[in-house]
Amino acid sequence: MGAVTVRPYRPADHSAGRQLWGELIERHRELYDDPGYGGADPTAAFEEYLTRLDLSGVWVAEHPEHGVIGLVGLIVDGRRGAVEPVVVADGHRGEGVGRALLGFLADEARRRHLTALTISPESRNIEAITCLHAAGYTVLSSVELTLDLGPDPASRSERLQLHELEFHV
Repeated sequence: MGAVTVRPYRPADHSAGRQLWGELIERHRELYDDPGYGGADPTAAFEEYLTRLDLSGVWVAEHPEHGVIGLVGLIVDGRRGAVEPVVVADGHRGEGVGRALLGFLADEARRRHLTALTISPESRNIEAITCLHAAGYTVLSSVELTLDLGPDPASRSERLQLHELEFHV
C-alpha cells in the first residue's frame, strides 16, 4: 500500500464521501440482517450529516493511487468530542487506514483542548471494536441496551459478558 495522507474534506470529495457512507450503511445492514436499514438510498444520509450544526470537521484518507479511501468526522459538544463516523473502503480495511484517521482526529482533538473523544461502534462490529481498542479507545463510558422484539432474539450465538451479566450482541 502506498502512503495514505489524512487531509481536510473538500467539496471535490463529495462523491467518494457519499460512497463511503453507503458502505457504512451496507455494513450495518449485514450486521443486523436488515436490508431496510438506512432507507432506499443508503447514501442519502450523507447530505444530512454534512449539514449538522455540531459537525466540527471532516477529514479524508487519500491514497496516491486509489484516491479517497477513508473518512472521519468530529462532532463537538462543549469540550467533548465524538468520532462520527469513521469508515474505510472495503478493499482497504486492515491496512491501518482507520488507525491513521483515528490518530489524526485524536491529535486534532488535543489541539482543540477537548477533554475526551468518544465513539459508538455497533456492538456486533467486532472488527471495528478491535480497531478502536488498538487505537486507544479502552474506556467503556456508556452502554445502550435493547429489548429485541423480533423473532427469537435469544438464538443469537454471539454473547458478551459485562459485570457478570450475559448479553446478546
